[in-house]
Amino acid sequence: MRNLTVRFLQLGFCLALPLWAGWASDVKQVLDDQVADWNRGDVRAFMQGYEDSPYTTFVGSTVAKGHAAVLARYLKNYPTKEKMGTLRFSDLDVHVLDENYAVVIGRFHLDRSKDAGGESSGIFTLLFHRTEGGWKIILDHTS
Repeated sequence: MRNLTVRFLQLGFCLALPLWAGWASDVKQVLDDQVADWNRGDVRAFMQGYEDSPYTTFVGSTVAKGHAAVLARYLKNYPTKEKMGTLRFSDLDVHVLDENYAVVIGRFHLDRSKDAGGESSGIFTLLFHRTEGGWKIILDHTS
């Protein structure tokens, strides 16, 4: 009986892999869309990758709670396309936790002129939640 149970679990896991791989691809697409929006200078479009919720949280040198507060933080710190610079993500590691949550660890790099704040880079961890509107960031810890 144990061997049958193990085999069933293995089969179930194998059947789930295509779904989970698809979800990981969907999460990466959100990040690709964010990079494109950022590089166009469109902070509001970039924020569509975040869940529009009072619980959405950004942790950096300070903590911003709520979609509106996260948006206000971005608008304050990056008021112009020049200040936004050109964004790149690298070393993305997507872990689908289950059908509703995924974690991404990666690096960001902003290319900017000295006058616009200079180059900036760091590491981030994102917690994604799958909503009716697709995968959305609910927690962003960037350093």
